[in-house]
Amino acid sequence: MSAPDEFEQIARLFRPLTRGAAEAFDLLDDAAVIPSRPGFDLVVTKDALVAGVHFQPDDPPDIIARRLMRANLSDLAAKGAEPHGYLLMTAWPADFGWEQRQAFARGLDEDGRAFGVILLGGDTVSTPGPLTVCMTLLGWVPAGKMIRRAGARPGDLVLVSGPIGDGWLDWGPGWGELDRRWLPEGHRLPTPRLDLREVLRAYASAAADVSDGLIADAGHIAKASGVGMRIDLDRMPLSGPARAWLATQSDPAAARLRLATGGDDYEIVCTAPADQPALLGLTVIGEVTDGEGVEVRAGGAVLEAGPGGWRHG
Repeated sequence: MSAPDEFEQIARLFRPLTRGAAEAFDLLDDAAVIPSRPGFDLVVTKDALVAGVHFQPDDPPDIIARRLMRANLSDLAAKGAEPHGYLLMTAWPADFGWEQRQAFARGLDEDGRAFGVILLGGDTVSTPGPLTVCMTLLGWVPAGKMIRRAGARPGDLVLVSGPIGDGWLDWGPGWGELDRRWLPEGHRLPTPRLDLREVLRAYASAAADVSDGLIADAGHIAKASGVGMRIDLDRMPLSGPARAWLATQSDPAAARLRLATGGDDYEIVCTAPADQPALLGLTVIGEVTDGEGVEVRAGGAVLEAGPGGWRHG
Protein backbone atom coordinates (compact mmCIF):
# COMPACT_ATOMS: atom_id res chain seq x y z
CA MET A 1 0.00 0.00 0.00
CA SER A 2 1.38 3.42 -0.94
CA ALA A 3 1.76 5.96 1.84
CA PRO A 4 -0.56 8.99 2.06
CA ASP A 5 0.96 12.43 1.59
CA GLU A 6 2.78 14.23 4.41
CA PHE A 7 -0.27 15.97 5.88
CA GLU A 8 -2.42 12.86 5.82
CA GLN A 9 0.37 10.95 7.52
CA ILE A 10 0.50 13.57 10.25
CA ALA A 11 -3.26 13.36 10.72
CA ARG A 12 -3.43 9.58 10.77
CA LEU A 13 -0.15 8.56 12.39
CA PHE A 14 0.80 11.36 14.72
CA ARG A 15 -2.21 13.47 15.72
CA PRO A 16 -3.52 10.66 17.96
CA LEU A 17 -0.18 10.74 19.83
CA THR A 18 -0.97 14.23 21.16
CA ARG A 19 -3.91 12.73 23.08
CA GLY A 20 -5.70 16.05 22.70
CA ALA A 21 -3.09 18.12 24.55
CA ALA A 22 -3.96 21.79 24.14
CA GLU A 23 -0.31 22.84 23.66
CA ALA A 24 -0.01 20.67 20.51
CA PHE A 25 -2.86 22.45 18.62
CA ASP A 26 -3.81 19.13 16.93
CA LEU A 27 -0.51 19.44 14.98
CA LEU A 28 -2.20 22.00 12.73
CA ASP A 29 0.32 24.76 13.51
CA ASP A 30 4.07 25.10 12.93
CA ALA A 31 4.85 25.30 16.63
CA ALA A 32 3.68 24.28 20.08
CA VAL A 33 3.34 26.39 23.21
CA ILE A 34 4.57 24.95 26.52
CA PRO A 35 2.83 26.59 29.49
CA SER A 36 5.10 27.58 32.36
CA ARG A 37 5.10 25.49 35.51
CA PRO A 38 5.79 27.64 38.58
CA GLY A 39 8.62 26.29 40.70
CA PHE A 40 10.04 24.08 37.92
CA ASP A 41 12.71 24.34 35.22
CA LEU A 42 12.11 22.97 31.72
CA VAL A 43 14.74 20.36 30.75
CA VAL A 44 15.35 19.67 27.04
CA THR A 45 17.25 16.74 25.49
CA LYS A 46 17.61 15.34 21.96
CA ASP A 47 18.68 11.98 20.51
CA ALA A 48 18.69 10.62 16.96
CA LEU A 49 18.81 7.05 15.65
CA VAL A 50 20.09 6.01 12.22
CA ALA A 51 19.53 2.58 10.64
CA GLY A 52 22.77 0.62 10.48
CA VAL A 53 24.35 2.75 13.21
CA HIS A 54 22.01 2.59 16.20
CA PHE A 55 19.75 -0.31 15.24
CA GLN A 56 19.59 -3.17 12.80
CA PRO A 57 17.94 -2.11 9.50
CA ASP A 58 15.49 -5.02 9.79
CA ASP A 59 14.46 -4.31 13.39
CA PRO A 60 10.67 -4.08 13.87
CA PRO A 61 9.49 -0.47 13.40
CA ASP A 62 7.65 -0.37 16.73
CA ILE A 63 10.86 -1.42 18.52
CA ILE A 64 12.80 1.33 16.74
CA ALA A 65 10.24 3.91 17.88
CA ARG A 66 10.28 2.70 21.46
CA ARG A 67 14.08 2.64 21.58
CA LEU A 68 14.13 6.23 20.34
CA MET A 69 11.78 7.30 23.11
CA ARG A 70 13.57 5.32 25.80
CA ALA A 71 17.00 6.67 24.82
CA ASN A 72 15.65 10.18 25.33
CA LEU A 73 13.85 9.24 28.53
CA SER A 74 17.14 7.87 29.86
CA ASP A 75 18.71 11.31 29.43
CA LEU A 76 15.89 12.88 31.43
CA ALA A 77 16.24 10.20 34.12
CA ALA A 78 19.90 11.15 34.59
CA LYS A 79 18.86 14.78 35.03
CA GLY A 80 16.28 13.87 37.69
CA ALA A 81 13.50 15.19 35.43
CA GLU A 82 9.86 14.21 34.93
CA PRO A 83 8.96 13.64 31.24
CA HIS A 84 6.31 15.86 29.64
CA GLY A 85 6.24 15.80 25.83
CA TYR A 86 8.34 15.52 22.69
CA LEU A 87 9.00 16.84 19.19
CA LEU A 88 9.58 14.21 16.52
CA MET A 89 11.47 14.18 13.20
CA THR A 90 11.11 11.23 10.84
CA ALA A 91 13.06 10.84 7.59
CA TRP A 92 11.41 7.95 5.75
CA PRO A 93 13.33 6.10 3.00
CA ALA A 94 11.28 4.96 0.01
CA ASP A 95 11.34 1.31 1.10
CA PHE A 96 9.90 2.10 4.55
CA GLY A 97 6.28 1.66 3.58
CA TRP A 98 2.94 2.69 5.02
CA GLU A 99 2.48 -0.41 7.16
CA GLN A 100 5.94 0.08 8.66
CA ARG A 101 5.17 3.72 9.40
CA GLN A 102 1.94 2.72 11.09
CA ALA A 103 3.86 0.22 13.23
CA PHE A 104 6.36 2.94 14.14
CA ALA A 105 3.52 5.20 15.31
CA ARG A 106 2.01 2.34 17.33
CA GLY A 107 5.32 1.92 19.15
CA LEU A 108 5.36 5.60 20.04
CA ASP A 109 1.78 5.39 21.23
CA GLU A 110 2.49 2.39 23.44
CA ASP A 111 5.47 3.91 25.20
CA GLY A 112 3.96 7.39 25.21
CA ARG A 113 1.08 6.06 27.28
CA ALA A 114 3.38 3.92 29.45
CA PHE A 115 5.65 6.84 30.34
CA GLY A 116 3.09 9.63 30.25
CA VAL A 117 4.51 11.71 27.39
CA ILE A 118 2.67 13.40 24.52
CA LEU A 119 3.64 14.43 21.01
CA LEU A 120 3.84 18.21 20.65
CA GLY A 121 4.96 18.59 17.03
CA GLY A 122 7.84 17.95 14.64
CA ASP A 123 8.52 17.27 10.98
CA THR A 124 8.16 14.41 8.49
CA VAL A 125 10.39 14.22 5.40
CA SER A 126 11.62 11.72 2.81
CA THR A 127 15.24 10.67 2.39
CA PRO A 128 17.29 8.67 -0.14
CA GLY A 129 19.42 7.48 2.76
CA PRO A 130 18.74 5.12 5.67
CA LEU A 131 15.80 5.54 8.04
CA THR A 132 16.64 8.40 10.42
CA VAL A 133 14.49 9.43 13.37
CA CYS A 134 15.08 12.13 15.95
CA MET A 135 13.28 13.13 19.13
CA THR A 136 13.51 16.24 21.30
CA LEU A 137 12.12 15.41 24.73
CA LEU A 138 10.95 17.96 27.29
CA GLY A 139 10.67 17.40 31.02
CA TRP A 140 10.25 19.24 34.30
CA VAL A 141 12.56 19.35 37.29
CA PRO A 142 12.15 21.38 40.52
CA ALA A 143 13.83 24.76 40.00
CA GLY A 144 17.58 24.57 40.43
CA LYS A 145 17.56 20.81 41.06
CA MET A 146 18.63 19.39 37.67
CA ILE A 147 21.56 17.01 38.16
CA ARG A 148 24.45 18.09 35.98
CA ARG A 149 27.56 16.22 34.90
CA ALA A 150 29.49 18.93 36.71
CA GLY A 151 29.29 18.53 40.49
CA ALA A 152 31.48 15.54 41.35
CA ARG A 153 34.07 16.28 44.05
CA PRO A 154 37.23 14.45 45.18
CA GLY A 155 36.24 11.92 47.81
CA ASP A 156 32.86 11.20 46.23
CA LEU A 157 32.06 7.61 45.29
CA VAL A 158 31.25 6.50 41.72
CA LEU A 159 28.10 4.37 41.47
CA VAL A 160 26.10 2.65 38.74
CA SER A 161 22.42 1.74 38.78
CA GLY A 162 22.44 -1.70 37.14
CA PRO A 163 24.08 -4.27 34.86
CA ILE A 164 26.62 -3.04 32.32
CA GLY A 165 27.55 -4.68 29.01
CA ASP A 166 24.21 -6.04 27.84
CA GLY A 167 24.03 -3.32 25.20
CA TRP A 168 27.33 -4.42 23.69
CA LEU A 169 26.28 -8.07 23.72
CA ASP A 170 23.17 -7.16 21.76
CA TRP A 171 24.57 -4.43 19.55
CA GLY A 172 28.36 -4.54 19.56
CA PRO A 173 30.95 -3.66 16.95
CA GLY A 174 31.25 -7.33 16.05
CA TRP A 175 27.83 -8.12 14.58
CA GLY A 176 27.66 -11.87 14.23
CA GLU A 177 30.80 -12.27 16.35
CA LEU A 178 28.83 -13.42 19.38
CA ASP A 179 26.72 -16.48 19.83
CA ARG A 180 23.13 -15.14 19.92
CA ARG A 181 22.44 -17.19 23.04
CA TRP A 182 24.32 -14.53 25.02
CA LEU A 183 21.81 -11.84 24.14
CA PRO A 184 19.84 -10.58 27.13
CA GLU A 185 16.15 -11.10 26.47
CA GLY A 186 14.45 -7.86 25.57
CA HIS A 187 17.55 -5.67 25.72
CA ARG A 188 16.41 -3.81 22.63
CA LEU A 189 13.85 -2.23 24.92
CA PRO A 190 15.96 -0.93 27.80
CA THR A 191 14.09 0.54 30.74
CA PRO A 192 14.97 4.20 31.42
CA ARG A 193 15.74 4.63 35.11
CA LEU A 194 13.03 7.18 35.79
CA ASP A 195 12.43 5.38 39.07
CA LEU A 196 15.65 6.96 40.38
CA ARG A 197 14.63 10.59 39.82
CA GLU A 198 13.94 11.53 43.41
CA VAL A 199 16.82 9.64 45.00
CA LEU A 200 19.27 11.11 42.48
CA ARG A 201 18.02 14.63 43.14
CA ALA A 202 18.39 14.03 46.87
CA TYR A 203 21.85 12.46 46.99
CA ALA A 204 23.78 12.49 43.69
CA SER A 205 26.40 15.17 43.08
CA ALA A 206 26.61 14.44 39.32
CA ALA A 207 25.07 11.95 36.90
CA ALA A 208 24.92 10.75 33.29
CA ASP A 209 23.15 7.94 31.51
CA VAL A 210 25.28 5.10 30.13
CA SER A 211 24.75 5.43 26.40
CA ASP A 212 28.28 5.86 25.00
CA GLY A 213 29.84 3.35 27.43
CA LEU A 214 30.37 3.25 31.19
CA ILE A 215 33.97 4.48 31.02
CA ALA A 216 33.19 7.19 28.48
CA ASP A 217 30.15 8.48 30.36
CA ALA A 218 31.99 8.43 33.69
CA GLY A 219 34.69 10.36 31.86
CA HIS A 220 32.14 12.96 30.76
CA ILE A 221 31.31 13.54 34.42
CA ALA A 222 34.99 13.75 35.35
CA LYS A 223 35.75 16.28 32.60
CA ALA A 224 32.71 18.46 33.34
CA SER A 225 33.53 18.40 37.07
CA GLY A 226 37.27 19.02 36.66
CA VAL A 227 38.22 15.87 38.59
CA GLY A 228 39.69 12.42 38.06
CA MET A 229 38.20 9.00 38.75
CA ARG A 230 39.30 5.48 39.57
CA ILE A 231 36.96 2.70 38.43
CA ASP A 232 37.31 -0.97 39.34
CA LEU A 233 35.65 -3.16 36.70
CA ASP A 234 35.71 -6.15 39.04
CA ARG A 235 32.98 -4.33 41.00
CA MET A 236 30.88 -3.59 37.90
CA PRO A 237 27.45 -5.28 38.06
CA LEU A 238 26.76 -7.80 35.29
CA SER A 239 23.65 -9.66 34.14
CA GLY A 240 23.46 -13.45 34.02
CA PRO A 241 24.05 -13.56 30.23
CA ALA A 242 27.02 -11.20 30.58
CA ARG A 243 28.54 -13.41 33.25
CA ALA A 244 27.99 -16.47 31.07
CA TRP A 245 29.76 -14.76 28.16
CA LEU A 246 32.57 -13.57 30.45
CA ALA A 247 33.17 -17.14 31.61
CA THR A 248 34.08 -18.13 28.02
CA GLN A 249 36.75 -15.44 27.62
CA SER A 250 40.47 -16.16 27.96
CA ASP A 251 41.27 -12.64 29.22
CA PRO A 252 38.64 -11.65 31.83
CA ALA A 253 40.05 -8.15 32.34
CA ALA A 254 39.96 -7.35 28.62
CA ALA A 255 36.47 -8.84 28.38
CA ARG A 256 35.21 -6.67 31.23
CA LEU A 257 36.67 -3.66 29.46
CA ARG A 258 34.73 -4.53 26.29
CA LEU A 259 31.52 -4.66 28.31
CA ALA A 260 32.34 -1.37 30.04
CA THR A 261 33.01 0.50 26.79
CA GLY A 262 30.23 -0.88 24.59
CA GLY A 263 27.44 1.52 25.55
CA ASP A 264 23.69 1.32 24.97
CA ASP A 265 23.02 0.14 28.53
CA TYR A 266 20.86 3.12 29.60
CA GLU A 267 21.70 2.69 33.25
CA ILE A 268 22.83 5.69 35.34
CA VAL A 269 26.41 6.37 36.40
CA CYS A 270 26.61 8.96 39.15
CA THR A 271 28.71 10.30 41.99
CA ALA A 272 27.72 10.90 45.59
CA PRO A 273 29.40 11.87 48.87
CA ALA A 274 31.05 8.88 50.55
CA ASP A 275 28.58 8.92 53.47
CA GLN A 276 25.53 8.49 51.20
CA PRO A 277 25.90 5.38 48.96
CA ALA A 278 23.49 3.30 51.05
CA LEU A 279 20.86 6.01 50.57
CA LEU A 280 21.16 5.70 46.79
CA GLY A 281 21.04 1.90 46.88
CA LEU A 282 23.34 1.62 43.83
CA THR A 283 26.56 -0.33 43.24
CA VAL A 284 29.82 1.40 44.15
CA ILE A 285 32.42 0.91 41.40
CA GLY A 286 35.03 3.55 42.23
CA GLU A 287 35.88 6.93 43.61
CA VAL A 288 36.44 10.52 42.52
CA THR A 289 40.00 11.79 42.80
CA ASP A 290 42.02 14.95 42.32
CA GLY A 291 43.51 15.38 38.86
CA GLU A 292 41.89 14.42 35.58
CA GLY A 293 40.96 11.42 33.44
CA VAL A 294 39.64 7.99 34.40
CA GLU A 295 41.92 5.26 35.73
CA VAL A 296 40.41 1.86 34.94
CA ARG A 297 41.42 -1.29 36.84
CA ALA A 298 40.50 -4.98 36.55
CA GLY A 299 42.17 -8.05 37.92
CA GLY A 300 44.43 -5.85 40.02
CA ALA A 301 45.98 -4.14 36.98
CA VAL A 302 45.51 -0.76 35.34
CA LEU A 303 44.00 -1.06 31.85
CA GLU A 304 44.33 1.18 28.81
CA ALA A 305 40.71 2.11 28.05
CA GLY A 306 41.24 4.39 25.03
CA PRO A 307 38.25 6.70 24.50
CA GLY A 308 36.22 4.51 26.84
CA GLY A 309 33.24 4.09 24.54
CA TRP A 310 31.46 5.11 21.39
CA ARG A 311 32.31 8.32 19.54
CA HIS A 312 30.80 9.49 16.24
CA GLY A 313 33.35 10.84 13.79
